[in-house]
Order: sequence, then C-alpha cells, then structure tokens
Amino acid sequence: MTYVIAQPCIDVVDRACVDECPVDCIYEGERALYIHPDECIDCGACEPVCPVEAIYYEDDLPSEWADYLHDNAEFFTMQLPGQASPIGSPGGAAKVGAVGSDTPLVASLPPQNTAD
Repeated sequence: MTYVIAQPCIDVVDRACVDECPVDCIYEGERALYIHPDECIDCGACEPVCPVEAIYYEDDLPSEWADYLHDNAEFFTMQLPGQASPIGSPGGAAKVGAVGSDTPLVASLPPQNTAD
C-alpha cells in the first residue's frame, strides 16, 4: 500500500509534503509531485500538511482520481520526456532533484486554476 498524490497538486506543487516525508519518497515533476510506491513507508506524514488536500492513502483515493494511483507508479517506470532513462528506485528524491517532466496524464491536462 502507498499514498498517492492526485489532481489537486497539479500546478500547485507546494513542497510541504516533501519537507515532511521522513524517507524522501516524494519526487518533483514539472507540474506535479509523485510518491514512489516502493519507497513510501505508509507513515502518512505527508497527508495532513498538503494545503490542497491532494494526498490520499490508496484505499481512500476518491474514484474521480483513481487514475492517479497508476499514474504515480508510472512516473518511476516510464521513459519521461527529457530523461535519459526511467527514474526507477534511486532511494530518495534528493538524489534526483526536480525532473522537469510529467506523466502523460498530468502533461495532457490544461493549466489548473490555482487562484482562490
């Protein structure tokens, strides 16, 4: 089981969850953040600090965002634009830095309105 970052994060990328994660398993794409399913220890520290309530335990993910469960995992296994190889499981986001690419699901979405 793992935590998942869903649609509300797109174009927000607030990094409070990254700062709170004790195992550094939240990676930064261009428009969204992604939780590595194999590195996440299911501690839940990221969930309450997300200002847009985009983080869910996978069993609690609303059906409207069900595609984000696969999408978070795909970020680490697919060949992302501008990357020499898939990210894989490097053992921490700090080793990778901001990737500058997103999955096709996130990249295909229009800009999200972040104004309140």
